[in-house]
Amino acid sequence: MAGRDKSSRRVEPSFDDRSRSSRDDDFRLDDEERIGGRGGSKRKSKPERSGAPRKQKRQRRRSGGLLGAISFLIYWGFVLSIWGAIGIGGLVLYYGARMPSASSWTIPERPPNVKIVSVDGKTIANRGATGGEALSLDAMSPYIPQAVVAIEDRRFYSHFGIDPIGLARAMVTNVTTGRMVQGGSTLTQQLAKNLFLSPERTLERKVQEVLLAIWLEHKYTKDQILALYLNRVFFGSNAYGVEAASQRYFGKSARDVNLGQAALLAGLLKAPSRLSPARDPKAADDRAQVVLAAMRDQGMISETEVATAMSQSPTKAKSYWSGGQYYVADMVMDEVTRLIGEVKTDVVVDTTLDMGLERKADQALAKFLDGEGAKQGASQAALVAIDGTGAIRALVGGRDYAKSQFNRAMKAKRQPGSAFKPFVYTAALEAGLTPDSVRDDAPVRIGNWTPENYDEKYRGPVTIATALANSLNTIAAQLVMEVGPATVAQVAHRMGIDSELQANASIALGTSEVTLTELTASYAPFMNGGYKATPHVVRRISDADGNVLYENTYDTPPRVLQENIAATMNSMLTHVITEGTGKAARLDGWQAAGKSGTTQSFRDALFVGYTSNLTAGIWFGNDDGTPMKKVTGGGLPAKAWKEFMTAAHKGLSPAPLFGLGVDGRVPQSMLPPASAPQPNTEPHQTTIMDIISGVLPGEREPAPQPRVMPEPQVPVAGGPMPQDQGGMADPQAGDILEGPVPPGEIDGGTRQQNGSRKTTLLDVIMGN
Repeated sequence: MAGRDKSSRRVEPSFDDRSRSSRDDDFRLDDEERIGGRGGSKRKSKPERSGAPRKQKRQRRRSGGLLGAISFLIYWGFVLSIWGAIGIGGLVLYYGARMPSASSWTIPERPPNVKIVSVDGKTIANRGATGGEALSLDAMSPYIPQAVVAIEDRRFYSHFGIDPIGLARAMVTNVTTGRMVQGGSTLTQQLAKNLFLSPERTLERKVQEVLLAIWLEHKYTKDQILALYLNRVFFGSNAYGVEAASQRYFGKSARDVNLGQAALLAGLLKAPSRLSPARDPKAADDRAQVVLAAMRDQGMISETEVATAMSQSPTKAKSYWSGGQYYVADMVMDEVTRLIGEVKTDVVVDTTLDMGLERKADQALAKFLDGEGAKQGASQAALVAIDGTGAIRALVGGRDYAKSQFNRAMKAKRQPGSAFKPFVYTAALEAGLTPDSVRDDAPVRIGNWTPENYDEKYRGPVTIATALANSLNTIAAQLVMEVGPATVAQVAHRMGIDSELQANASIALGTSEVTLTELTASYAPFMNGGYKATPHVVRRISDADGNVLYENTYDTPPRVLQENIAATMNSMLTHVITEGTGKAARLDGWQAAGKSGTTQSFRDALFVGYTSNLTAGIWFGNDDGTPMKKVTGGGLPAKAWKEFMTAAHKGLSPAPLFGLGVDGRVPQSMLPPASAPQPNTEPHQTTIMDIISGVLPGEREPAPQPRVMPEPQVPVAGGPMPQDQGGMADPQAGDILEGPVPPGEIDGGTRQQNGSRKTTLLDVIMGN
């Protein structure tokens, strides 16, 4: 054993340098730092060999470190992506489980729209939650979908509902800018959010949005999704859907918008309320320029088209709809529910409105409000025009719909003043009087009421035709008491007045309040030969498929006047315009008839008149009842009436009024028989009965009835009037403006007349 050489000795494992593999080099200590021996003495190692092998080892170490780092990143990136996918999948499963089953998902019904069109098929307005009808993609201007895709979702036609590229780009942009400047939602995601989800920004809502977007892409085509989006998205200023927005901002259908307008609409989607041209036209235009540039960059339009669109003036939209037709649109909405019940689907309402006449009505009122009206303290006006069937052809409910939506033509009740007198004279004709019947224009006392004419002068015996032409208040009061106030009220109701009327003596002077529309419609029986003309604006209501849901039946109206009465009233009312208080309303080439009306202290001024073609009524005044500066029915209203009616009859062939010849006279065969007793106009001799009844020497009987009549209880509309003063009438219109009114109930009490009372012999006998 001792003779063995050293090579045969067993070698124990060692941890010195020579026994280490090269991969442990990175963990080796230098010789100087190695601690050896049990006693802790330093152990000096053998020097390593230098040269090329050592450099190769170093290079291998460096190469292994870089590859290791890359491998490390790849490895952990893969691991994290797996865990991320698992986490996202878990969230999707969790929030997806909280949603209803996909088999029950359906597109919510779009809120129904009511499209209101004029008699010639032009759109007046759209009403409903959306404010516009739904259009197919093919029906709208092709610029609209192009502009929206260009600025909102350029890869719309290539992604599957989610756009990873767009999402990544938005994330990078938002991170680099440090704020939220881009969104990664596609049009499909936006539609899903609008259709199904609340606007709150939560993780659950975002997950559900993604799931719904994928479902939409699976269920519908790209064009269907885009059409759904464009018909429901909010465009600002209470406009939902592209049609509503187009009508709101441009006053025309989305079918007809040009490139610049389409770019403006697409630009609104970023911030509809802030960018609305009704709020900030410049901001809306600036955003439209961005959209045009995006369309050009994507090859949708040429440089020339961009230059043309950019040269257009910025769109300026009013803060609210403006125009008289919107008063009609509101009327239609009130009517539709009454006629067909709750609207559950899109409907089209055909109206009787003529947009040409509507514009002329607007222009006529604006001209006189801005001119003479401004000088005379008239701040508001209203107009309504109807044909012989009662169809409303034009209606303006006030000066500016954008500032006030209150319809003064339909809802405001005002005293008509002397414009009510035609019903008094109609009742008198039906009682047997004729235009040539004579009454005495002299002081009249009915109880304590003494109506007088404006100039405080009296003309003595006059025909009732002359009395109507000059609006003599004394004669109207006498006629009311002859036929009876209740009879006059019945005639007015029969002809079309729906408001309650106080059947008392002052009804002769129009103290009961009515609307302009019902008053105007009540004149139409004179024009059409005696038939009731119920005012209406809805002709037909149809659903989107053309099925008729309602159609009016005003084509067979009841007769309310005999033909001879209508013809006679036409003759008498033409004299109002040709030689009486309505001269300012005279039309060239047309027979026209009408009557003016003015109320206490010039608070209201009206003119209602007609031709064989159209009946129109106009009112001027102030909403708070503030008196105007001597504006009478024969003044501003008559002038505005002429302005409107002249424009309305332009190009039409003149035709005489019903029952009149071309000379304006009623044929003898149509005149009513003169069966009523005529008053004695000879000088009156005072008798003991005159003294008993209170008639002083020199006073004459104006009618067969006693001069002093029982005191009626007369409600005073519009406040108390001066007492014990002679009534004043308009020098042009002959209408009552100021004067005593019989005692009546005011605020639940009774106001007594304080003026002096004539003492009669009967008073002495009775001890009064």
